[in-house]
Amino acid sequence: MSKGANTRQRIIELAAPIFNQRGYAGASMQDVMDATGLEKGGLYRHFSSKEELAAEAFRYALANAVKTRTEKLGGVQGTIPRLRFVIERFVEAPSTVPGGCPLMNTAIDADDGNPVLRELARKGIEDWKLRLTAMVREGISAGEIRPETEPRRIAHALIAGLEGALMISRLEGTQQALVDVRATLNAMLDAIAADGPSGVRPV
Repeated sequence: MSKGANTRQRIIELAAPIFNQRGYAGASMQDVMDATGLEKGGLYRHFSSKEELAAEAFRYALANAVKTRTEKLGGVQGTIPRLRFVIERFVEAPSTVPGGCPLMNTAIDADDGNPVLRELARKGIEDWKLRLTAMVREGISAGEIRPETEPRRIAHALIAGLEGALMISRLEGTQQALVDVRATLNAMLDAIAADGPSGVRPV
């Protein structure tokens, strides 16, 4: 990697916590200059605008969050255990970038203010949804999940439950909402498991 590329990456890594904690409007280029030790000209040598830097900072923060939450997932055998692993990692392994979940932060922050960041957040949700629905479909094909289960509904329940619980937990300053949602989502997985309790209607 060239010196210029290294500097650009360093700026992104130092800017990511600023945007993740303060949001696009709340973060200034002066904040980034203070964090990096660069002058304005040095920043704009690598990024054409604040928006471009914020977008790259979000991509970096989201990639780190996804890596944290999916590490060792490949070593988990069985679809239901894999889905439980996803839940557990979300609850127990917070984002390594200060400020919490970049996906939730950016989705809320850019909802009506920045179309570029809003689209990146939408794409992040879509990618997560695709990964989860693919896992559920694999489980159905393998006979591990009841065939009448709707993968999209499971994905939405997991994402909405986890992100919503995270928001409540942050507001309340306690893990209780995440702990409660973990139990509820695991009960949902019990219900859709092919060997789960009979008489329970799949989601």
